[in-house]
Amino acid sequence: MPIVAQSTETTDWVSRFADEVIEESERRAPGKPVVVASGLSPSGPIHLGNLREVMTPHLVADEIRRRGHQVRHLISWDDYDRYRKVPGGVDGVDASWAEHIGKPLTSVPAPKGSAHPNWAEHFKAAMVDALAEMGVEFDGISQTAQYTSGAYREQILHAMKHRGDIDAILAQYRTKKDPAKKPQSQKPVDEAELEAAEGSGAAAEDDGSSGSAGYFPYKPFCGQCEKDLTTVTAYDDDTTELSYTCTACGFAETVALNEFNRGKLVWKVDWPMRWAYEGVVFEPSGVDHSSPGSSFQVGGQIVGIFGGKQPIGPMYAFVGISGMAKMSSSKGGVPTPADALKIMEPQLLRWLYARRRPNQSFKIAFDQEIQRLYDEWDKLDGKVADGSALPADVAAHSRAVRTAAGELPRTPRPMPYRTLASVADITAGAEDQTLRILSELDPTDPLSSLDAVRPRLDKAEAWINTHVPADQRTIVRDEPDAELLKSLDEQAQGSLRLLLDGLADHWSLDGLTHLVYGVPKVQAGFSADATPKELPPEIKTAQRSFFALLYHLLVGRDTGPRLPTLLLAVGQDRVRALLGE
Repeated sequence: MPIVAQSTETTDWVSRFADEVIEESERRAPGKPVVVASGLSPSGPIHLGNLREVMTPHLVADEIRRRGHQVRHLISWDDYDRYRKVPGGVDGVDASWAEHIGKPLTSVPAPKGSAHPNWAEHFKAAMVDALAEMGVEFDGISQTAQYTSGAYREQILHAMKHRGDIDAILAQYRTKKDPAKKPQSQKPVDEAELEAAEGSGAAAEDDGSSGSAGYFPYKPFCGQCEKDLTTVTAYDDDTTELSYTCTACGFAETVALNEFNRGKLVWKVDWPMRWAYEGVVFEPSGVDHSSPGSSFQVGGQIVGIFGGKQPIGPMYAFVGISGMAKMSSSKGGVPTPADALKIMEPQLLRWLYARRRPNQSFKIAFDQEIQRLYDEWDKLDGKVADGSALPADVAAHSRAVRTAAGELPRTPRPMPYRTLASVADITAGAEDQTLRILSELDPTDPLSSLDAVRPRLDKAEAWINTHVPADQRTIVRDEPDAELLKSLDEQAQGSLRLLLDGLADHWSLDGLTHLVYGVPKVQAGFSADATPKELPPEIKTAQRSFFALLYHLLVGRDTGPRLPTLLLAVGQDRVRALLGE
C-alpha cells in the first residue's frame, strides 16, 4: 500500500475515521485493499435513513481513496432475506402478496407494472440509480447469488459444526424465562425480524431455532413452497445430512448440506460470518443494532468463531423528514433517495450527510425548509470560494461537490433556489416566461439560456409541483382589485405611487429589493438606504403592512413569494395595471 501524505482536512469526522481505518487495515491485512461495507435490504422502498448506512462508509472510503490507498466499498444486498410482510403505500401491490411471506425476496414477484424480474431487483434498481447520481462508487454483492452458488458452503458447515459455541454466546443475551409462566411458542420469524428492523431491540431479533434436535443457526427454504417456515429436525456432522419439515405446507426432506444451496444462516450469525469472509474493517450500524445484546454486539463475539474480527463500527443516528422522528421501510410512504434527488441536487444531499457526525441525527426537508437549506448551502459555497469558511466546513463542502474520481456535475449558474421556485410557481413551468423573468434578475449579466440554471431549476420546479399544496400556489390576479384600491387611505396610496415611480429605474432583483424595503422608510422621512440600526421599530411594522398590501393587490393573499421576485415575474406593465396606475 502506498505511503501517501495524510489529508490536511483533519478537523472533520470523516478524516478521523479514515485515519483509524487505514491504521486498522494495515494491522489486519497489510498491503491489501481497505474493505468497508454497507448492508441494504430491498424489502421495500430503500429510504433516506438507509442511505446513511451507505453514505457513512462511502465518505470514509472516498477519503481513503483520495489519499492514494486502494479501497473497496461493499454493498451487500440482503436480497436472500425472507419477505416479512406486505408493505403499505407501494403502488402495484395488494393483499395477495401476503401469500409470498416467508420466501426469499428474489422469489417474490415485483409490483404490478414493474420492468424488473422480482421484488428485490425492483427496489434495488431505484437505489442503484440514485447512488450513481450521487457519485457513490461501490461493489454490489447479491446474497441470493452468494448463497445459491455455494460461496458460503464452508462457512455454513463451520457454523453448524460449532452450533453449540454459537448457541452459548446467544444464550448470554436471551431473556430468561419465568418458570411460573406457561411456555410460549416461538415467535414467528417474520415478526421477530420485523421488530428488529424497526428497532425494537435484541430480544426480537432472530438468532436461530431450538427444539428437541438442538440449536441450529441455519434455515432452509422449503423445497416445495419456498418459504422458510421450516424446522430442522436432525443433522449429522459427519455426513452433513440435514432433515427438516415445513410448517407452512407439511413438506419434509433430508438433504446433504455440503451440496445444498437453498437456505441461509440466521441474521445474527450471517452478519459476522460475512465480516470474516470479506475482511471488513469498517461498517457502521444503526442504533437498533447497537444496543446491548443486539446484532452488532453479539456479532462481535460470534465473528471469532469464523476466524475474523469485528469491524470498526460507529453507531449512526436516525434521519428524519421534516416532522418525522424516525423512518421505517416497513411502513409505506417514506421518502427515498430518488425522491430527494427529484427536488435537490446531489451536492446538497451529500452535504447533509457529510456535515453531521454519524451519531448526530438530522432532518431532510421536503417542505419550505428546503429553501433555507439551499440558502445555507449557497452561503457556504461563497465562503469556500473566498477563503473565509472554517476548515471543517471546507471539508464537508469538498466531500459534497466531488469524490476521488472528480467533480460531480453542477448547475453552471446556481441562482437562489427560492427564486427559481418562485418563478416556477408563478409561470407554471412556461419556459419563455421563465427565461424572461430570470434574464431580468441581473440586467448587467442577463441569462441567455435556461440550460445555465439547470438542473437546479428543474429541481425547484419539481418541488413546487409535488410538495407545495395547491392552496399555497401563487395565482396572479387577472384584474385589479378595484374595491381594495378604492378603499385605500392617502398614506397607502402614497406608498403605491412611490413604488410605481421607482419601478423603471429599479427593475432588477437587487433594485426591486432596495425599492420595496425603501418605500416605507422614505414615507417616514428617512433615506431609502438607512440601516435597521438607524430606524425606529415602527418602520418594520410599516414594511409588513406595505408588503401585505402588495400581496393582496397582486395575488389576493397576505403572503407569497419574495416580492422582488414576484414583481419581476408579473412583469412591469401588469404590475402597474394591478396597482391601479
